[in-house]
Amino acid sequence: MQSPSSPQSSSPASPGALSRRTMLAGAAALAGASATAAAAAGPAAAVAPVAAEAAASRASGHKARAVVFRDVRPFGAARARDLVVVDGRVSDRPAPHGAKVVDGGGRIALPSLVDAHIHPDKTTWGGSWVSRRPASAIADYVAQDVELFRSQRRPVAERAYGLMSHAVSRGTRGMRAHADVAPAYGLAGVEGVAAARERLRHALDVQIVAFPQHGVIRTPGTAALLEKAAREGLIDMIGGIDPIGFDNALDDQLDVVFGIADRHGVGVDIHLHDRGEKGMKAMRGIVERTRALSLAGKVTVSHVFCLPGLTDRELGSIAADLGDQDIALTTVAPSDSLVLPIARLREHGVRVGLGSDGVRDSWSPFGNADMMHRAHILGWVTDVRLDDELRDCYDVAAHGGADVMGLAHADFTTGAPADFVLVRGECLPQVVVDMPRRDMVVHGGVVVARDGEFLA
Repeated sequence: MQSPSSPQSSSPASPGALSRRTMLAGAAALAGASATAAAAAGPAAAVAPVAAEAAASRASGHKARAVVFRDVRPFGAARARDLVVVDGRVSDRPAPHGAKVVDGGGRIALPSLVDAHIHPDKTTWGGSWVSRRPASAIADYVAQDVELFRSQRRPVAERAYGLMSHAVSRGTRGMRAHADVAPAYGLAGVEGVAAARERLRHALDVQIVAFPQHGVIRTPGTAALLEKAAREGLIDMIGGIDPIGFDNALDDQLDVVFGIADRHGVGVDIHLHDRGEKGMKAMRGIVERTRALSLAGKVTVSHVFCLPGLTDRELGSIAADLGDQDIALTTVAPSDSLVLPIARLREHGVRVGLGSDGVRDSWSPFGNADMMHRAHILGWVTDVRLDDELRDCYDVAAHGGADVMGLAHADFTTGAPADFVLVRGECLPQVVVDMPRRDMVVHGGVVVARDGEFLA
């Protein structure tokens, strides 16, 4: 396993060596991807709601909450300026009388980041060191998941909160959190992450996925738990995992997952590590069900290891289907062995986000939930050198994840959410490489972290 603190390129591991690297390897191909590419869920859509909110506030006699962030440099601009925020949104008007003033000290202001794929329920973050045993198959990792869960004295809610608040201190504004659902846990993972989300609602936007890590069909009782989680409104999305390679039940798993989503009005986010024809068969099944149930815009596929080996013609065909049904993709970046062709996918309107995946869990001792670090790793494993390429790495970690979660871009345009980080640096490409301390993290115009420490 490659340490996130010292990323390096490597050749693909041998087929017999199964690890976090070989199971969850993934990176994003960024050549030609524009940091300013517009997305369907872009910030322009936020302007009308802001105007409506302002009008409603005036009608109700509400006093606007105004803050001026003085002397900041959005995206590393050469000249500093004042950033006016009213009721959590960027304003193009002069600051109202009596507005609070926060000194930016000439720091660079960058959009906060979005972690589009993370497993906070599994983490041992903030706890004692855990020694891991060898594993040779997904089932081995799953068994160790259960052992670790049972050995933890701290409940899921406490461990998840520790990791999620740490992510905020590093500049994360949004997070899609996958929580294991299986008879071994019941809904403890989902409930724990939900409790952490509630404590962090002022600082972090969270979507919860009920993730059947043990399989939907191969582990009896899981489907009923997924149904219960959706019926009781505990989750935003239903997950799945390798319908062929792990569950060995393509149609049965997809029918259960999509059926629950359709009945309860939730989204879908499926882990797909299967490669070659197994992976492509599952992808075609996902596209077909998305179309048949009119779930366009509500389905995501994570990891998607079957795409990199396709010919350009094959990739164009499946990308067109994904774009037509607005099926999003997410990737992590631990190696260069399986690289999603993001630029090519974006040509077809496919939303692609970046995530940090597991953090110090039974699968791996590595991870830190720092999405700026993840953008740095993304640049390292894809061997980028140019300033535009480094900016693209940040764009995937910020706006790409926002597109997947359906969040407006925090791009400092009028009406955009005032979610940003302040760092000392020269320019955005240098920040991606050097990863300076997040001196200040702002969410909805409120300072939620300073000097790398979360403000509870």
